[in-house]
Amino acid sequence: MIEVLRIADLAIVERAEVEFGRGLNVLTGETGAGKSIVLGALGLLAGGRAAARSVREGSEEAVVEALFRTQGLADLESELERRGLAGDRHELVVRRSVARSGRSRAQLSGQLVPLATLAELFSGRVEISSQHDSHALLRPEVQGRLLDRKGGLLERRHAVETGVQAVRGLDAERARLRERERERAQRLDFLTFQVREIDEAKLDPGEIEQMRTLRARLAHAERLRVEGGTALARLAGDADGLEASAAGDALADAARALTELGRFDPVLGALAERLVVVATEVRDAAADLERHLDGIEADPARLDSIDERLHRVEQLQRKYGPSVEDVLRHREQAAAELAQLEGADERAAALEVQRRALVERLQADADALSEGRARAAKRLAREVEFALRELAMPHARFAVVLSPLPDAGGLPCGPSGAETAEFAFCANRGEALRSLRHVASGGELSRAFLAIKQVLREEDAGMVLVFDEVDAGVGGAAADRLGRRLAELAARHQVLCITHLPQIAAFADAHFRVLKRERAGRTVACIEQVEGRERIAEIARMAGGERAGKATLQYARELLAARAPR
Repeated sequence: MIEVLRIADLAIVERAEVEFGRGLNVLTGETGAGKSIVLGALGLLAGGRAAARSVREGSEEAVVEALFRTQGLADLESELERRGLAGDRHELVVRRSVARSGRSRAQLSGQLVPLATLAELFSGRVEISSQHDSHALLRPEVQGRLLDRKGGLLERRHAVETGVQAVRGLDAERARLRERERERAQRLDFLTFQVREIDEAKLDPGEIEQMRTLRARLAHAERLRVEGGTALARLAGDADGLEASAAGDALADAARALTELGRFDPVLGALAERLVVVATEVRDAAADLERHLDGIEADPARLDSIDERLHRVEQLQRKYGPSVEDVLRHREQAAAELAQLEGADERAAALEVQRRALVERLQADADALSEGRARAAKRLAREVEFALRELAMPHARFAVVLSPLPDAGGLPCGPSGAETAEFAFCANRGEALRSLRHVASGGELSRAFLAIKQVLREEDAGMVLVFDEVDAGVGGAAADRLGRRLAELAARHQVLCITHLPQIAAFADAHFRVLKRERAGRTVACIEQVEGRERIAEIARMAGGERAGKATLQYARELLAARAPR
């Protein structure tokens, strides 16, 4: 609900603050007093268009602010939270400014927001019904949702919407698969070649290192034998007598000599022990060297084979990575991608099967939704026509026209079903039913709007509903019925109504008077709440004019007493 409305420099309103209450709030006043300015201010807050000419003469900008109470509106508060616009303590401050240059700005909870945000947030939450202001109820998509709510079909509607989205998602994936078919075939060939090339090489990181070691040995076999033989002769002695003795023998002789001397000098004895160990190590090393040299032979054929193998490995490393491990890692990645691409045909077939199942289920949901809508349309039309008769429109007709979708994109239906729903209305006998949005009379539109909201008040609660001209052409008992319907609607919504009828004003929970005054040589519109004697006087004025007599005042008292809660 709107708790506080502030208006500054809008048309002939210099400054005004209105504290609306729950239930039915009425605004009354002479024709031309400025009641429509309040309507325009509310329209600005709901995201309506702004005109530079609406800025008060002599001012640079017009400002409209409102404090909305959001308690009990969990869906609105969730949406505000999602957008980062949540207020404090279930409060939302909305500000709209219009500069004389024509530039308009909007703020929510102190944050600048696009003007479209106001329309998005308040669509379906703030409804203005007048000849000059459009509202969400005139849009076919809103009418369709109201019909589904009346028929208890929102879950079925959601199932249809979800089903359409699911089928379209599958169709998009199928289209991507088809578009990528040629690219996929090329990629398949490329990856198959890579995997096969690496597999044929039979890479083993440890083997490659061993082969490099073996290649070095084969490539330098002659040098290893010659220079290794020289080293062996020095360690083990020369069989041809070129060396006097083996190194091990010389060390053994030295050890024996020091052992003898160790009897006189213990230090030499310790050295002798160390030389014995070294002599043993030298003999072992000479034996190992001899065996190793015996195994070294020049093998040009094997060397060529190793060179060829290493060259192949180096080629793979240049292509796929600096090490054998990198090459093998690339192979695994290519194989994984290859498996995915090879499964594309299977995926396409699976998508086709899945799509058929989804379309079959979607068709069933759409059929059930259509049947439910047909029943709900008849029920809604019957109840709205009854409500219109209660609002002094005895010959009015109302219908919900269900029209098949011209094109559902190859699906059984669109996201909102297989048909569109549009409210049709005519006010007088003999007239043809026309779309509600083409109704010319502001009074007829307001009463049709009131009748629809009256019927839907249980299904669609917690809104701010604004009525203008709802009492056009109404009087007497019909005015009384109209007031009662507004009061009943106000039990589920906050209702703001501009009226000229005392019978309606008497039903108000809060009554505001709009009047013109002269200030500093200029005309300004003022808005003030009237209570007690002032309210009696205002209702008497509405009933009998400015010079209301005792009888008119008594009539006003009786109206208020009859409406007072018992």
